[in-house]
Parts: sequence; C-alpha cells; structure tokens
Amino acid sequence: MKQKQKLDLRTKKILIALGVGIALVFLFVVFMNSEDDPVNSSSLAVPVSTEVESPTGQENLPWDYRVVEGKVGDLIGDDMTILPDNDMLTNDDNYATGDQVWIVQFMSAEMTTRDDLRNDIHLSKWESIKSYRTKEAADTDIRDLKVNITTDVDLVGVYKTELDGKFRQFAIVKLPSGHVIKQPIDEARYTNFKDKKQVKVTLEEVHDFAKYDLAMAKFRGWAD
Repeated sequence: MKQKQKLDLRTKKILIALGVGIALVFLFVVFMNSEDDPVNSSSLAVPVSTEVESPTGQENLPWDYRVVEGKVGDLIGDDMTILPDNDMLTNDDNYATGDQVWIVQFMSAEMTTRDDLRNDIHLSKWESIKSYRTKEAADTDIRDLKVNITTDVDLVGVYKTELDGKFRQFAIVKLPSGHVIKQPIDEARYTNFKDKKQVKVTLEEVHDFAKYDLAMAKFRGWAD
C-alpha cells in the first residue's frame, strides 16, 4: 500500500512538471511571434475620427403632403372607401356614397445616414389621412405642415470635375438636420462660393401631422 502511494505521488509530480514545461514553451512562442510581427501588436488600436459629428442611424421622417380629389364609394360601418383607389377612411363628416371629397395624403421617408454622411432613403406610398368637403379647407389644414424658410447653412465645400473638356461644378452643404447634400452649381456660383463658410438657402420644412416637432428640412434652392 505504501509503495502504491509513493508511485501515485511520483506520477503527480511528473504531470505537474510536464504542465509547467508546456506552459513555458507556449509563452515563449507567443513572445517570439509578437517580436517578429509588430503589426499584430498594434492591430487592436482602432483610430477614431472626431472631426465630424455624424447623425448616423435610421430615422422615419415626414416627407411630403398633397391634396387629391376623390369620390366616396362604399360605406362600411363608420368608415368609407375613397374612389378610385378604394382607400379606407373614417366617415367623420356624414358623407354619402357619390359625394365629392378632397383628401390630404401623406408620405414618409425611412432615412439611413451612413458613416460617410450619405443618405439611403426609402419613400413610403401615399397614405390618405383626412377628408374635406372643399379643396380650400384641405389646403388650409396643411399650410403649417409645409413651410418655406430662408436660412444660412454651413458650406462644406465646392469642387469641379472635367470630362472631355466639359466642366461641372458642385456645392456641398450641411443642412440644419445634420444631413449633407450635393447640388450642381454654375461657374459664377462656384467662384462666388469658393471662399465662403456659409451660404443662404431656401428650405422646405415638412412637419409630421401627429408630432409637429418632428420635421424634415429639404433643400429648395439658393437664396443668394
């Protein structure tokens, strides 16, 4: 029995020694690789640019409104269909089949801003949201939802391209929302913009009908 216990103790010592030796060999190999390949040792350092604060991410924004003419079709409970597209709306003004109506329709945009500040935009289909007995009433109701304003925006820069002896000029501006857009410009405006940091533009602010503070500013032209 004592001899067996001695053998077990000797076996344990041998196994421990082997484990320590393998660990030392492994550490030596890792050390040699790190010395031979300095690129690997620095590959975990990721450069971060703080020059531009990018509004990256996905947003659902109001895009546009329009007023279209329609006619009441079928009455279904408290709802009605609007011809010719059979859009379903609440019959909130006691309309009868055959009545002429004016419909406010809404379009939204799913906008994804990438790291390079370029926008991927997917537009929804037109959605009927409210009916009116006159076009004047419909136009009045959306007047404050689409507002033209004149304001100064940051000019990111201008540049010129040439192909087969023909030149094209472009200006890049940053809108108040943070989105960056590019617009073609003529030679005179290119010369005028070259040394400017800001330029005056006309924007169309489209507000969400359910949440007015949610708005999309769209470029509508140069104001200077």
